[in-house]
Amino acid sequence: MRQPRVGVAILTMGNRPAELGELLESVAKQDTPASRIVVVGNGASLPPLPDGVTGVELPENLGVTGGRNAAIAKLRELGDVDILVDLDDDGLLIDTDVFTRLVELYEQDEALGVVSFRIADEQGRTARRHVPRLRASDPMRRGYVTTFLGGGHGISMKMLDETGDWPDAFFYAHEETDLAWRALDHGWKILYEPALVLRHPWTSPTRHAVFHRMVARNRVWLAKRHLPALLVPLYLGVWTALTLLRTRSASGLRAWFGGFAEGVRTPCPPRRPMRWRTVWRMTRLGRPPVI
Repeated sequence: MRQPRVGVAILTMGNRPAELGELLESVAKQDTPASRIVVVGNGASLPPLPDGVTGVELPENLGVTGGRNAAIAKLRELGDVDILVDLDDDGLLIDTDVFTRLVELYEQDEALGVVSFRIADEQGRTARRHVPRLRASDPMRRGYVTTFLGGGHGISMKMLDETGDWPDAFFYAHEETDLAWRALDHGWKILYEPALVLRHPWTSPTRHAVFHRMVARNRVWLAKRHLPALLVPLYLGVWTALTLLRTRSASGLRAWFGGFAEGVRTPCPPRRPMRWRTVWRMTRLGRPPVI
């Protein structure tokens, strides 16, 4: 049988040309070469790109979701990709066998939808928020999970054809969870594989000015789009309580509650509640969809 073909998608806002160049070099060094590499300028002009790299310049910033969907559209147009690899433009593949090992994982399991890489800084540290499970003390523990990391992952193009692409309206925050929940409800698996590493600088999510508002708004949209009606108030109640306990900034809380209200009053269709057997499956995986 033909080996699955890898396509790479990288978003950039034009402010990290050196990091982007280093990342593209690390992609070029992979033992299993990418069939296609697409770099999307998200509302920004692109620097000169290496031969064999396709550039797409968007006239405006469409966010993480819109930019990634533009990359997917281009890869579908090119037509020779089975596994999509999304990489942050300030990340780096430090091993040369990442794509080889990724292809092997997909060859071994036709139901594998997403493979989440481990995010580690220059010192090898992985932040707790970058471990896609509740028990995050051991970032080296491999296994099936209910969400994945946006900075580095592989996605089955066949899965995307079935579940749909990234939720455009989200722009930024929780877009991986939205896609993960759809994948799980369609019977696909999500694997956290810490042996596949994307080196990434140690950062805080609050560096984004819109962090608190979009996190809250998109949290509400997640519930409205995907949860059975009985779980919606429980899910939102748990996250409201956690936010009150964790957030030390008064301005951050104001932005969060503003985003929460925005999510309540604005629609984000379609509403397709997950099946209760998906709820049970997520519970067995260690993260029921109430937290």
